[in-house]
Parts: sequence; C-alpha cells; structure tokens
Amino acid sequence: MKDGFVTVAAATPKIRVADCRYNAEQIFTLMRQADQQGVKVMAFPELCLTGYTCGDLFLQDSLLRGAEEGLKTILEATRNLDMVAAIGLPVRDKWNNKLYNCAAVIHKGEILGLVAKTYIPNYGEFYEQRWFASSGGPGGVDHMVAFCGQDVNLSSNGVFACTSMENLVVGVEICEDLWAPEPPSGALARQGATIILNLSASNETVGKAAYRRSLVTGQAGRLVCGYVYVNAGEGESTTDLVFAGHNLIAENGTLLAERRFATGLTVSEIDVDKLAAERRRMNTYTAAENGPEIWRVHFDMDLTTTRLSRHVSPTPFVPEDEESRSQRCSEILCVAALGLKQRMEHTGAKTAVVGLSGGLDSTLAVLITALAMQMLDRPAEDIIAVTMPCFGTTDRTKSNAVLLAERLGCTLRTVDISGSVRSHFKDIGHDMDDHSVTFENGQARERTQVLMDVANSTGGLVIGTGDLSELALGWCTYNGDHMSNYAVNAGIPKTLVRHLVSFISDDKEAEDPKLSTVLDDILDTPVSPELLPAVQGEISQKTEDLVGPYELHDFFLYYAVRWGFGPGKILRLAERAFAGKYEREIILKWLKRFYGRFFSQQFKRSCLPDGPKVGSVALSPRGDWRMPSDASAALWMAELETL
Repeated sequence: MKDGFVTVAAATPKIRVADCRYNAEQIFTLMRQADQQGVKVMAFPELCLTGYTCGDLFLQDSLLRGAEEGLKTILEATRNLDMVAAIGLPVRDKWNNKLYNCAAVIHKGEILGLVAKTYIPNYGEFYEQRWFASSGGPGGVDHMVAFCGQDVNLSSNGVFACTSMENLVVGVEICEDLWAPEPPSGALARQGATIILNLSASNETVGKAAYRRSLVTGQAGRLVCGYVYVNAGEGESTTDLVFAGHNLIAENGTLLAERRFATGLTVSEIDVDKLAAERRRMNTYTAAENGPEIWRVHFDMDLTTTRLSRHVSPTPFVPEDEESRSQRCSEILCVAALGLKQRMEHTGAKTAVVGLSGGLDSTLAVLITALAMQMLDRPAEDIIAVTMPCFGTTDRTKSNAVLLAERLGCTLRTVDISGSVRSHFKDIGHDMDDHSVTFENGQARERTQVLMDVANSTGGLVIGTGDLSELALGWCTYNGDHMSNYAVNAGIPKTLVRHLVSFISDDKEAEDPKLSTVLDDILDTPVSPELLPAVQGEISQKTEDLVGPYELHDFFLYYAVRWGFGPGKILRLAERAFAGKYEREIILKWLKRFYGRFFSQQFKRSCLPDGPKVGSVALSPRGDWRMPSDASAALWMAELETL
C-alpha cells in the first residue's frame, strides 16, 4: 500500500445454485487465498452467495435466510483478514418489504454497508424486476437496516474510505449500473472514490466480451479511477445462458489484468496516488453538484509494502508491441510535419534550413521536414541541408549526412567551420588545447550562426533538431543548438527518436534501399555532439557516458513530469522495469543526475522556440510546463539521499 499501490482482486468462485453454505465456503476460501497474495480490496460476482440464476427461488424465505447465514459465516471466517471485500447477495428490507440486489461490503468481520443495485434490467434474457426493486428513484432506499446482527446502511450512494491511506476510497456498482446512461460510479468517483468495484453476472454471447472490455476501460478512463469488474462463472445455471467469469481490472483507461472462462482470482495493483494526482491536474474534474447525497464509511488498514505484479514498461514513451509502435510512429511523424507545414505556410518561408550532422536528431528533423514539403507539394530542393564539419567530426557522420541529403533530394551545403572557430577563439584568447565547455559551445554557437544566416539569405526558417530528452537534461548549448525558428523534435523523447528513424528506414527499404542503408548506419552510430576531437577517426565523446542512458532518463522524465511521482517511487518503478539490466545503485546514480540537471537547466527551457507537442509530456514554457528557472531542487535531492 506504500507508494499508493493497492493490490486488488476480482474473484469468481465456483458455486452451486441456491446452496448458500457451499457458496460461502468457496468465497471465504478465495478471500484467504487473496490475503496470502497481499490483496487489500476484492470483489465477488453479483448474487454469488445464492447464485444469480435462482429465478423465482429469490422469493423463497429459505433462500434469503440462507444468504444471510452464509454472509455471517464469511464474516466469522475472515474477521482477521485486513481486506475490504464486496460480496453479492439478495437483501430483504423489512421496512418496505422490498428485495434488493446488493453488495455487502465487509472488513474484519464488520459489514461496512449494503450497496443496492440502481438499474434493474428487464429486457432480453434479463427479468430482474420480477424479484428486485431499484435502490434509486421513487420508492428508493437509503436507511439503516438490521442484517447479520449488525445495524448497517442500505443504499446505492456510499463510498468506503481508508483512514490510513487517504487516496484509497472504494465505490460499488452492480452489473447493469455500468451499462446505464448515467452509471452510479460517476457520482461516486466525483465524490472521491478512486476504486470502483462492479459485481456482475453478465452472460456470454458472441462479441459481448469486447464490448464489456471497452465499457470497463472507458469508464476507468472517463472517471480517472481503478475499475475492478468481476463476473459470474462456473456453477451458474446453464438452462438458457452461459457465464464465463470474464474478469477485468483497469486503471485510468488502461487494462491491467483480464481472465475469461476461468474461476479463481484475477489480481493486479491499482495506483490510487497516481489517480488522485491526475484528478488534481485536471481542473475539469470537479465534485458532483446537485447529485445524490453520498454517505461515507471509514475503515482502517495497516500500511504494508505492496508486491508489484503489474507490468512496468521500461519504455513508457514507446509501445512495446510492433503494431502499436508503428501506429504511434506514423501518427507522430504526421503531427510534427503538419506543425511545420503550417509554420512554413504562415511565414511564407522559401526554404527550410536544417543543420545535418549525421546523428539521429538531425536525421529525424530532416525526415520530418521532407514530409512537410511533400504535404506542401514543394520540391525537396527547398530543404537546405547544411553539414558543418569541425574538430570532432568523423568521416562516418559526415559521409552519412551527405548521403542522406542526396537520397532525400535536398540542397546540400558543406561549411567547414573550423577556421571560423579558430579565429573566434583567437579573438577571445581561448587556448586550442583547452577542451573545456568553451571549446565545445563555441562550435555549437558557430553552427547556429551559420544556419541562421543561411536562412536569412534564402528567405527560410531554421529547423531545430534538439529532442525532448535533451531539453529535460539541458543537454544543449544555450543560443547554440538550443535555438531555431521551429523545433520539430521538441516533443519527441530520445528513445522514440530512434524508433521513428527505424520506422522510416523500414518503410523506405523497398522504395529506396540506399536511403534505408544510410538510415540504418545512422541508427548504429553512437549518440554524440562531436564537439571534442576524434580519436583515431572514431567518436570520442559519447553522450550517454556523460549524462547517463537515455532509456533511464526518459523513464524518469515520464514519471516525474507526467505523473508528478517523487524520486522514491520512480526508483522503485525503475528497479522493476529494468530488473536484470541495471542495478539499484546505477539507477539511483543517474536519477540523482536527472534531478540535478532538470532543475539547474530550466532556464534553457524558459525561452524555447516554438515546436509541436506530440505526446503526453511536453516542456514548452507556453504549454505544459511552467517552472521558474530558479526553483530549488533541495526537497527532491534530500529525498534521494534517503534512498
């Protein structure tokens, strides 16, 4: 439960219709198994204590008494289990002599509340109105009842809040409630419920599983909540229907776990702190107004460390399956090119000027520029690709820059800046043997001056090549490669840059194998600014040796900026995502470097050129990220020292 993770379970027991004693034993057995797995919140199917398919037996006193006795058995058998469980059963309200389809929410032998179903279906294969009343509308219910020897609230408008974990708030709805135009979970979530449990008995028909899955994930995304959907399964009557035990666990639109045609436990973890943070960020996520009055029941739990079973991707910006990755690459290239197309049209630019180094970032920038020119129905010659060799340029990168420009049909210019830089160093009294930051930045700024002046002389725009990861770390020269007229890569992290170039290489392999070959060689070239002299013709300055692996920094960036996680939680997630590749000490080393640079380099991000946002993380000072340049990192660094 620490770090906001709560282990949840959807539990489908094998039942016997109308055998409440047997069903109670199956339920508390699953609860004990769940407890051994660290489950803290779990749900059982609709009417599982009796069976959903009892039909007119629901009108029998013996069945209703059996259900109540069954729940008493469960309460006694699980009074030492520190978990909240929702169990489906029929409840007779002696006040109005109505029968309700309910979820009994229990914790340590106590019934926290009885949640009654709101929408009672009576169409197709469903005949629930024959037996059950609705909890809402005229004749609805919201009062205390005596049940299992306890006085409990019977209603549909309640949430269950953990006092020891402020963001753990549970709401319950039952089956058809989710299918309705206004599910009760909407009001429950807007009153603080971060986890919604749905107790269901939804029969299986062709195509229904896909629709059910879309409903659950869609509701989890719409409500910014965790959604645990548990379905009836084996043991329900098959007279006319089959129940497949289709269980789903989703979080904010993402499916975490799913089982079908099986009984037992479906387990995952929901990050309630993450959900709460997202709700705070979305100022349109407001409390329900003029809605039903929501009552709140409190319970307490011991805070323990949740064992994580959910997958943590090491590449949060890059989909792990090939089909989704290709779709993501195609979409991003289109978005970035459309942004540049609009800027070219608006400014009336005659040319697009790109500094081509033979590295990944400039390669992606010129590829996006070429796509924008195609959208504008303009010739590739309007792209002026400028390669500017200097002290650290290798034959490999220079050759690749030239070949790439030729294959794309760009206008190629080669400007050797070494003489200009030497003259500049002489002017300022800088020793050529002093390979300090002045030596490096002098070259970067000279290149930017060349590009700007070429753009001026051709009526063009300078296209920026720096990517999102470099901006996060400040790995750019202020007023050097930091500056451009339009920065097409500004929203693209380094890990995704590589896949975008690879995607284009694969796409062009049949049409232009020579272009594909040069792109593949660029992909194999170490990432480097090439600002220090080469050693025996090879790159001597490798970026990741200096600032750390970009796959780690992109991981840190995603969770720090997109979700606002602290260093401790990010470290824990990184350890899981990169298990077997990086030791904890290495991850912690580069995490400290990330925070140090992220805070100290904000001044570079405060004056960025325009560039398109393409994903959920962006650092534009006019868009997603508003941070003072002199903000202190003391709180974050202090937390890092405790890890």
